Amino acid sequence: MTPSSREPVFEVVWPLAPSAAAAQALAARIPDLSGKTVGELWDYLFKGEEIFPLIRRALAWRYPGIRFVEYETLGTIHGRDEAELAATLPDQLRKHGCDAVISAVGA
Repeated sequence: MTPSSREPVFEVVWPLAPSAAAAQALAARIPDLSGKTVGELWDYLFKGEEIFPLIRRALAWRYPGIRFVEYETLGTIHGRDEAELAATLPDQLRKHGCDAVISAVGA
């Protein structure tokens, strides 16, 4: 099929640029979340208000004594305040005693 003369034609390009940051080793996985504190980070873009309660309930059923620092406490990770949050996030996580974080829930 030939495109009509009224339709624009585009060149296809690869949408991913080379990585700007060097790869780093991931932290070791926590073997058991029982009695641990988990922080929630959300960008307020897709249904976190519905998803986080489901995650909390499922994790609480599986890991006795788990605690959560809910996303409202830590603030949005997207938008005009994201640079400020990124600069203070490690201190905030320590302040609240977070052992782990759930981030980027959605889609």
